[in-house]
Amino acid sequence: MTTQLPRQSSDPTDLPAWQALQDHAGEMQALHLRDLIGQPRRYRQFCAETEQFVLDYSRQRMTGKTLELLLDLARDRALEQWVDALFSGAPVNTTENQPALHTALRSRPGDDQPVSEPLHVDGEDVRAVVSKERSRMLRLAARIRAGDYTGVTGAPVTDVVNIGIGGSDLGLVMATEALRPFCTRKIASHFVSNIDGTQLADVLEKLDPSTTLFIICSKSFTTLETRLNAESARAWLLRDLPEEAVGKHFMAVSVNAAAMDAFGIGADNRFMMWDWVGGRYSMWSSIGLILAIAIGPEQFQALLQGACELDEHFRTAAPEDNLPVLLGLVGVWNRNFLGMNSHVVLPYDQRLHRFPAFLQQLEMESLGKGVTRDGKPAGYTTGTVIWGEPGSNAQHSFFQLLHQGTSRFSADFIAPVQASSEYADQHQAGLANMLAQAEALALGQSEDDVPAHKVYPGNHPSSILLFKMLDPRTLGYLVALYEQAVFVRSVIWGVNPFDQWGVELGKTMARGMQQALSSTGEAPGIIEKIKAWRRP
Repeated sequence: MTTQLPRQSSDPTDLPAWQALQDHAGEMQALHLRDLIGQPRRYRQFCAETEQFVLDYSRQRMTGKTLELLLDLARDRALEQWVDALFSGAPVNTTENQPALHTALRSRPGDDQPVSEPLHVDGEDVRAVVSKERSRMLRLAARIRAGDYTGVTGAPVTDVVNIGIGGSDLGLVMATEALRPFCTRKIASHFVSNIDGTQLADVLEKLDPSTTLFIICSKSFTTLETRLNAESARAWLLRDLPEEAVGKHFMAVSVNAAAMDAFGIGADNRFMMWDWVGGRYSMWSSIGLILAIAIGPEQFQALLQGACELDEHFRTAAPEDNLPVLLGLVGVWNRNFLGMNSHVVLPYDQRLHRFPAFLQQLEMESLGKGVTRDGKPAGYTTGTVIWGEPGSNAQHSFFQLLHQGTSRFSADFIAPVQASSEYADQHQAGLANMLAQAEALALGQSEDDVPAHKVYPGNHPSSILLFKMLDPRTLGYLVALYEQAVFVRSVIWGVNPFDQWGVELGKTMARGMQQALSSTGEAPGIIEKIKAWRRP
């Protein structure tokens, strides 16, 4: 396995395949999806599937030539070599000179799995370290679920509050909601992320300090939002319980041992994070402790197993049959060659209602880069605005814009075939709506048939991603699928998807604003108005 980064030019637009795609996109402008969808064998040509997943991209504005040129572009950008580099521990996070080994967090997830070959980074076998820490975390989760872990008064835990933000929150909220049927009813899960205090207040007013456990998830343990919420939660706890309660009622996942010491978190209640895991890729680690408590160690292992299966598919499947490769390349085609500047995610299952928000961070923080890996400005578009809502609600809110507005967008429809509740007939009605909406976006309705105000232009590209049922294994597969599709696009665009420097400037400037709001002297503009209205 390689530990070196493949060579790659900073500008993909100079490549013959890119230029051929530009020419081809001009030819495609004259074609409507009505001209494409009715062609024989269309579905078979633009469908890829694995054991439990089907990606139907037959409603994309593509032909066989489009796919061929996109695969040529992937070869020209050395995608296969970059995939090898990702899995081998090469420093694919170039600005921080780190590997990105979230895939190692889910390799060999079960005790019955064969031992994976060692993966050494800086002389340490990453897989062995991950396995040891995972076992610690899952044992603790099992104790909490069983009522064997108690607080300072001897009472078992009834409520767990995860304090984190971004990657230490979004994936956990999404997964806990998606897997609600698998969650224990004995312990409630709560999430606090926002800095303004209202979310924390709303959670705490319902809880009993003696039966509440807090998990602080912060890689650095210095993230402002998380630190303020954690300190407020600590003060709330100590209103009713003695100082030693902190060591029993707080746990943490971080790399900052000194900060955890200062907070009062004991050695048995803290878990490791590693510099080679980015926050938005960390759900698979001990950051997932609250999820492991909610669904149990066995189902958490199943979540990891699903992601591991997708990773193996990504590494070994031929590009033309490879789901994340195809999903990633379709995204490049829509963004760079068809001019789609937003992408709407439409899960037709209410349990996935936080999945679009999760994907917002995954995709927009990973791909929202205007500078290439070698520090040069990208002279082409990168990244896409991601948004969405569960399908039925979306139909009665923003589908008007999708069908008859002037915006340029692409869409993903996502659904399990089997119902996630006992109301299977209602779920079937949802699936029927999903299929109808995909067809309507593609085909539209011409002015030959209806008056102008009822015209649907159509020609909007979309894909349908189906799986059998929503369970931990398929959720792991689904999340990993989108993670790897993001990596595919990052390789094509030549950007680093594992840093997020764009969030730093506002944080730095906020310190000065905080000082200005706290000062007693006059302040300019809107700051003076805020200070005036805060006075009693």
